Amino acid sequence: MREIYASEADIIRVGEGFLTCTLPRVEWTHAAHFAAALWLMRYRPDLDASREMPRMIRAYNESVGKTNDDSGGYHETITQASLRALRGVLEANPADMPVYQIVNALVASSLGNPNWLLEYWSRDLLMSAEARRQWREPDLKALPF
Repeated sequence: MREIYASEADIIRVGEGFLTCTLPRVEWTHAAHFAAALWLMRYRPDLDASREMPRMIRAYNESVGKTNDDSGGYHETITQASLRALRGVLEANPADMPVYQIVNALVASSLGNPNWLLEYWSRDLLMSAEARRQWREPDLKALPF
């Protein structure tokens, strides 16, 4: 397994950099999305990830010059589906398992493929402006979590 993160300090740096909008845009990868969301769930239980991530992602995008509109930036369905998956993964692992190990395992799993959602949503629905703006249920098959 190829490790993306070598320590818990890496996860904390990504999470805090995301929260404060100081994480370099080049580092905002698929793995970093996992790292930031899991950091939020593990280290910031005072913040509800489902409620707070939309605002946080929009703010981060704006801080790096990316727009949030019907064709780019924040995507509600992808965010909420990913949070559901990550919550399940976090709950399935021991409470003391370091987040960096969970993220590295996620990247090596089917969730590591950025197109994993296309097993549940057709591309047309998932990439629609409506799915970007609000939660849309999968049209191919139900999510397992």
